[in-house]
Amino acid sequence: MEKLKLHSPDFTQENIAKLAELFPSCVTETQAVDGKPKRAIDFDQLRQELSTAIVEGPQERYQLNWPGKREALLTANAPIAKTLRPCREESVNFDTTQNLFIEGDNLDALKLLQETYLNKVKMIYIDPPYNTGSDLLYEDDFTESNDSYLVKSNQMDELRRRLTLNTEANGRFHSDWLSMIYPRLKLALNLLADDGVVFISIDENEVSNLRKVCDEIFGEKNSLSPFIWSLPRGINAGHISRAHEYVIGYAKNKSKLPLFNKIGDAEYSIDRCNKRIDRRHPASEISFPAGIRYEGPDQALTGEISGSEGIDIIGKLEFKNGALSQDVTLKAGWTMKNMIQDWLDGKKVSDTKGQEIVEFFFKENGKLYSKKKVEFECPKSILSDVPDTQSARTQIEELLGNQDIFSYPKPSALIERFINLATDPDDIVMDFFAGSCSTAQALFDVNKSQSVGKRRFILVQIPEPLSQDNVDHEAAIEFCRSINKPGNIAEIGKERIRRAGKKIKTENALTAPNLDIGFRVLKIDSSNMKDVYYAPDAVQQGDLLEQVNNIREDRTPEDLLFQVLLDWGVDLALPITQETIAGKQVFFVDGNALAACFETGINEEFVKALAARHPLRAVFRDAGFGSDSVKINIEQIFKLISPTTEVKSI
Repeated sequence: MEKLKLHSPDFTQENIAKLAELFPSCVTETQAVDGKPKRAIDFDQLRQELSTAIVEGPQERYQLNWPGKREALLTANAPIAKTLRPCREESVNFDTTQNLFIEGDNLDALKLLQETYLNKVKMIYIDPPYNTGSDLLYEDDFTESNDSYLVKSNQMDELRRRLTLNTEANGRFHSDWLSMIYPRLKLALNLLADDGVVFISIDENEVSNLRKVCDEIFGEKNSLSPFIWSLPRGINAGHISRAHEYVIGYAKNKSKLPLFNKIGDAEYSIDRCNKRIDRRHPASEISFPAGIRYEGPDQALTGEISGSEGIDIIGKLEFKNGALSQDVTLKAGWTMKNMIQDWLDGKKVSDTKGQEIVEFFFKENGKLYSKKKVEFECPKSILSDVPDTQSARTQIEELLGNQDIFSYPKPSALIERFINLATDPDDIVMDFFAGSCSTAQALFDVNKSQSVGKRRFILVQIPEPLSQDNVDHEAAIEFCRSINKPGNIAEIGKERIRRAGKKIKTENALTAPNLDIGFRVLKIDSSNMKDVYYAPDAVQQGDLLEQVNNIREDRTPEDLLFQVLLDWGVDLALPITQETIAGKQVFFVDGNALAACFETGINEEFVKALAARHPLRAVFRDAGFGSDSVKINIEQIFKLISPTTEVKSI
């Protein structure tokens, strides 16, 4: 019976396989750390395959480089042997919610989610450390080979070794920040849907580097115009009071990214149809027949309609009873001449975005206007109408009682703007630098305003410890004491989501009775499997008994279930039920999508009863079969009773 691998994908080996298909002559063998041969790439040969001239050595080329970039790429590709453990007691509506809160290192989380949410996330918003000199950065150490790291990663790193203060005195100040952000964005790219988009908040410290990194990962052609978030109060530091931050945006594939959703209730937009006469808008004549709609009192105009965008009247422009009373020819610098003429000829007219132009009509000033059906939004790059950071602090105070709990939270209105623009009701929104969890509140607000809103979030936050020696952490530490929780950022974020959800649900009980304000808490931990599972070659005779029971003693059946969901790529937010069949506890995920039983003493009677349920997938504990014959016969039983069921063991 095939076994689940129970670790994240090894992207290095996947990339080698892809290159082998394209350039088989570049595949060679090398010796692994255990002395066995393994497949590798002959990079000199590959360089020659991609060159039109003889390759002798490194050549200059346009690229972003920094000390540690190769290690950062290795960081992104290296597999890990970790898992997500469910935590029901910290969750809200665990059995019914579709929202996820993952507690742990976001690099680990992104790796663990690769198979389950590949190409499924519509929008990612992140607010990473700005690298101001006082930010904590993730300290990733992947200097070992993938094989040795896979074993090492089965042990939990101490949290204090995962975060480090990146001061300006550090000789690798920018390099360390780049090495931190690069692998995370590289993994995030895989999760984005083909029509997905990422938005990243940043300030001037790293905006130029961030754009270069994103150009490399997402492709320069997929860049969207950066948003300038206006902060009217400004920050008085240095020669200039900084009154803005940036939100840069990138599509996974700009050619597949639809135009942004309409925001607001306006059904139509009204636009004037002439401009100042110049090279782009040369003067030309259009003849208008009587009967075109007019807004204003009866009047007759002759000669010229003055103003910066003048119009010459050839004949008389006369309006009576809300319409043009006689034919007239007008000469102007038209902005939509061909569309106007097509509409006058009785054709259906749409703009370049596909939005229908319902009519052209005259206003009291005698000028022609278009009435266009608004179906898309073309947002301005200056976010001048989005609340600033003080509004975010006010939100925190309303929910948690003290605005100083988070130093620089983002207002939910900022993220709400992007969710409204870029997502549809059933989409997934992700934030893997969750922090104050404004993204969760923003998503709740968007869903409650739309009766069909069922967007869901995946948030990731490391339990960053609060320091007694840090004055900025005093309010946060006191808050954690007040709710009797450990002093870390993740705990405050979860409490903010609980309170925000309860507040929104209470205030919208009649209009949004089915609003999902819950979330499943999943915590990153070492694998449920013992070390011998990942390094069987290292087992000595005295350790053979460990192989019989290769699952850690402190793990529950539900822990095992979620590791199976990860490995099989099953949505972690699907509903889970438990039933007893032939005396054995069985988990059913989303009805019959997956059936899992991790009990011992599995016999053929039980297997036949389970197969009769016709699950799409079935998984058992390798050491759970009552005898070797049962283990051998189980696949045959399923082939007879439920041939479409895929059967595996752990």
